[in-house]
Amino acid sequence: MYLTRLDPQPDSFEELAMPLFDRLYNFAHWLTHNREDAEDLVQETYAKALKGFSSFRLGTNFRAWMYRILRNTFLTSRTGLKATMTLSLDSEEDGPELPVEGDTPETILMERSNLQLVQSAIDDLPVYFREILLLCDVEEMSYQEIAETLSIPIGTVMSRLSRARKTLRDSLRLQFQKG
Repeated sequence: MYLTRLDPQPDSFEELAMPLFDRLYNFAHWLTHNREDAEDLVQETYAKALKGFSSFRLGTNFRAWMYRILRNTFLTSRTGLKATMTLSLDSEEDGPELPVEGDTPETILMERSNLQLVQSAIDDLPVYFREILLLCDVEEMSYQEIAETLSIPIGTVMSRLSRARKTLRDSLRLQFQKG
């Protein structure tokens, strides 16, 4: 959502911000792993955004601005600081490819149970990988929007996304081999 001088000026902060509420809450929930913390994070994000709305610049991406406020609020919160963790990125070995099967009742059941594994693997990613993966693949932001949201170069977006996907793939591969 870009605003330029040619666009009609929205009447209020509410008109711009409220359509983003559900998506911001989903992103906050992924970051915090807790419903109450996510609600608090979104509430604080909206309060900060409303307070700073007069400083929002025309021609910039409002959605990226809101996500940046949410992310910065998360990172400076107690939850964000304790959620940082490290994972090794040096593992280069690739295991065998997982077989592809047709849709049978057994495979549907397996897919549902695998969904829990995927969610758990995403939750276990470090924050800087989890947020970039969610912004790209869940929120469907462009690399440029992600770069604006996270205040990082677009090249960093691409490399972190690649590493996040590889880390997720390796984690899932290990889980599938165990089970």
